[in-house]
Amino acid sequence: MFKKRIEKLRKAMRKKDIDGVLLVGDANRNYLSGFTGNESFSVITCDKAFFITDSRFTEQAMQQVKDYEVVEYGRGVSLIDFLNDLLNKIDVKRIGFEENILSYSQYTLYTNKLQCEFVPMDGIIEKLRTVKDEFEIKSIQKAAEIADKAFEHIIKFIKCGMTEREIGLELEFYMKKLGAKELSFPSIVASGIRSSLPHGEATDKIINKGEFLTLDFGCIFDEYCSDMTRTVVIGEPTQKMLKIYNIVLEAQQLALKEYKPGISAADVDSTARDYIEGEGYGKYFGHGLGHGVGRQIHEAPTISFKNKNKLEVGMVVTDEPGIYIPHFGGVRIEDLLVVTEKGGKVLSKSSKELICIG
Repeated sequence: MFKKRIEKLRKAMRKKDIDGVLLVGDANRNYLSGFTGNESFSVITCDKAFFITDSRFTEQAMQQVKDYEVVEYGRGVSLIDFLNDLLNKIDVKRIGFEENILSYSQYTLYTNKLQCEFVPMDGIIEKLRTVKDEFEIKSIQKAAEIADKAFEHIIKFIKCGMTEREIGLELEFYMKKLGAKELSFPSIVASGIRSSLPHGEATDKIINKGEFLTLDFGCIFDEYCSDMTRTVVIGEPTQKMLKIYNIVLEAQQLALKEYKPGISAADVDSTARDYIEGEGYGKYFGHGLGHGVGRQIHEAPTISFKNKNKLEVGMVVTDEPGIYIPHFGGVRIEDLLVVTEKGGKVLSKSSKELICIG
């Protein structure tokens, strides 16, 4: 599996006329190596692969990384000197770097100290990561299944008078109890007027009757993320709440039918956006319709009016329209799905019918 990924990278390297790549970002490095730790580095050339780490991770790397020469630096040798000696030894003249990951200070240090030309990779690896293989899709599906079970649990757990933070902690505990490694991101638990905040992380606010409660959460399983959102009502909804909820639900379901290979991300976005605008709530839907999900919770492709690129089989993305009205509240409904030859296969199985609690 990792050999295939490395060969795809090497093909892209040859097109870009670079001798090697230096990987410092966890997601890219681990995608190409199988390592599950951090603070390590990879150098990949057209015929060699080196995994560079220190004594904290050497044993772990020897166990997990099979297609590389694992080398340890330290014991009086700085990383920059180690890299310089290695790149000179293997005669690397032009090396690609992760321009969206390497900090300015790192870039300055490397270009001043390393005797080779640094070339931005233009997101080569991130583009490779947009199309998931069978292992990746199975891992994401398992993470989605854990999230679904957590939602089933949490709607029975929630009681009027609880705080958002209590609910967030219970979600985290339950997903980890089911085998999740970590949360994909800090859970969004936003109630009442706070539900108009698209990224309203949990606070000590008490949930009350007559409020929307938005739950946006996910977990990591086998290094891959899940992401889903459901909005529920505490008590009984008003007519305005029902109207807004049903508009978002209809927009979400209309867009789900459009996730097909060959369609542009912008066209999918416009399906949901045009419907919400037609219902008079366009100004309350400010973000893109969705995003890619994989080793990172937000990765390519973005599903927005700005992205004219076509969807491909194997992409895993979200479908999450929302309406957010300041001083009133908001609704978001989000599914995770994989693009197949037949269209979008939804991985999030939780009901989208409006649930009223208490």
